[in-house]
Amino acid sequence: MWYVTVVPGNTTTMTFFLIICSCLAWGGLGKPQFPDQEKDPLFWNTWAQHTLKNALTLQKLNQNTAKNLILFLGDGMGIPTVTAARILKGQLSGQSGEETQLEMDKFPFVALSKTYNTNAQVADSAGTATAYLCGVKANEGTVGVSAAAVRSQCNTTQGNEVTSILRWAKEAGKSVGIVTTTRVNHATPSAAYAHCVDRDWFSDGEMPAEAVQAGCKDIARQLFENIPNIDVIMGGGRKYMFPKNQSDVEYPGDKKHFGTRKDGRNLVEEWTNRMKNKKAQYVWNKRELLSVNPNNVDYILGLFEPGDLPYNLERNTETDPSLTEMVELAIKILRKNPRGFYLLVEGGRIDHGHHEGKAKQALHEAVEMDRAIGRAGLITSIYDTMTVVTADHSHMFNFGGYTPRGNTIFGLAPMLSDVDQKPFTAILYGNGPGFKVINGLRENVSTLDYQGNNYQAQSAVPLRMETHGGEDVAVFAKGPMAHLLHGVHEQNYIPHVMAYAACIGQNRDHCMSSGGASSLSPALPSLAALLTLTRLLC
Repeated sequence: MWYVTVVPGNTTTMTFFLIICSCLAWGGLGKPQFPDQEKDPLFWNTWAQHTLKNALTLQKLNQNTAKNLILFLGDGMGIPTVTAARILKGQLSGQSGEETQLEMDKFPFVALSKTYNTNAQVADSAGTATAYLCGVKANEGTVGVSAAAVRSQCNTTQGNEVTSILRWAKEAGKSVGIVTTTRVNHATPSAAYAHCVDRDWFSDGEMPAEAVQAGCKDIARQLFENIPNIDVIMGGGRKYMFPKNQSDVEYPGDKKHFGTRKDGRNLVEEWTNRMKNKKAQYVWNKRELLSVNPNNVDYILGLFEPGDLPYNLERNTETDPSLTEMVELAIKILRKNPRGFYLLVEGGRIDHGHHEGKAKQALHEAVEMDRAIGRAGLITSIYDTMTVVTADHSHMFNFGGYTPRGNTIFGLAPMLSDVDQKPFTAILYGNGPGFKVINGLRENVSTLDYQGNNYQAQSAVPLRMETHGGEDVAVFAKGPMAHLLHGVHEQNYIPHVMAYAACIGQNRDHCMSSGGASSLSPALPSLAALLTLTRLLC
C-alpha cells in the first residue's frame, strides 16, 4: 500500500503522487474493455484536477516572437475524422482507443474555423487554401486570387492576385518549405505560391488553349517562377514538370504517367540548372531522400510520384517516403536559417480516402499526419516555434450506432437495424460510392470484408465521389501567441495570427516595441508528458 503526503505548493511531490495514481489506473489497460480503475472516482478526479492545474498555468501566456512557423493541414480532416483517428491510433497500440491522445490533442489552445468560400456554403480545397494561406476568403476552385476573380476565366486573374504567408516569410528572410502527400501543384500547396483562377490547371496540358494564349500560367510553372527559391518542395506531381509524352523515371512503360507539358519545358532540369551554384539536390525516391545530409543541402526538390503519393497503407516502405520522413528532413534543412522558417505540411490524402468512401485509408492518413506532428514537436521548441494544426473542410463522414468501449473503429454496431434487420458498420457516409442495393434491399455488410483497406462504407445517397461537409473544423495551436487562436473564427484569420506571432507581413509594429521574447517560468509537466512517463515507469 502506497502512502504519499501531498505538500501544498510542492510540485515534485504532487507530480510523484500523480504518477503513482496513474500507475494504478493504467494497470488494467491491457484489457480490451475499459479498466477497472475507471470505476473509481479517484481516477477521474485526479486526472481532472491535474488538467485544471495545468490549464491555470496557461495564464502565463507565451508571448515570444515566433522564429519558426509550421502549419499542418489535414485536407478534409473534420472533427469526426479527428475523433476516429484518435481511436484508431490507440487501437493500433493495443488500447481501446477512446482514451488515447493525438499529438494535436496535447496543444493547449483550440478554436473553430468557419470554412465557407465566398460563393459556396460547403467549401472546396482551393478557396479554403487561399483563406488560411493568403488571409483572404475566395471563390471555390481558385487559388491565390481574391473573390473578384472568376473560376476558369483567365482575364479575371490580373489585378486580383493575393500573396501568401509563405511569401511574407520569404521576404522577411526566412527559409520556406512545402511538404505534401498530394501533387505539389494540388489545391492546398498551390495557394502558397500561385495565382490561378482554376485549381485544375496543373500544367499547360490541362489548360484551355485560349487561357494559355491570354497569358495565364499553369500552376507547375508558377511553382518555380513566382517564388523561385522555395527552399523545400516535397510531394508528388512529377508528370506536370516534364514535356508531353516523356516517359517517367519510375514507370517508364506506363503512358498515364508520361509528361503533360505542351510547351516542351523540363521544369526539373531548369530548377537543377538554376540551382547548380547552390547547395541544392533533386530526389525522386525514398533512398535518395534518406541519403540527403541536411547539413550539406540548403534547397531540395523531391518529386516522388507522377501524381499523388500512394496511401500510407499501400506505400512501398522501401521506395516511397512517409510524411513523417519528409517532414523531419524538411525541418532539419530549414532550421539552419538563423532567421527561422515557415513550413506548410499537408496530409492531403485524408481527403481522397473520404471521397472514395474508404474510411480506413483516410484514417490511417490522419494517424500518419499525427505521427509527423509528433516528430516535428521533438525537433523544434515550443518557445520559438508556433505550430498550428487544422483542416480546410470536413466530409460527410461519421461513426455511431451505440458501439461499446473498445469496439474496433472499423467494426459493426452491436445491433441490427430495426427497419431492415441487417447489421451496419459504425462508420457511415452521408453520400458517396458506398450506396448499394441488392434485390431492392440494403446490402448485408456482414457478408463483406468491412475491415478491408479499400472497403467503401455504406452511404445514404449514391454518388461516384463522396462530398465535403460544411461544418466548422478545429484549429489546434501551440507556441508563441497560440492563445490568439481561440473561439470561433473566419478561416482567413489563421495566417494573420501566424504572421503576427512571427513579426512578418503587415503586423510588425508590436515587434519594434517589445524587442522580442518574454521570460517564461517552467510549468508543471503536461498531462500527456506525465502519462508517457507513467507508462515507462509502471
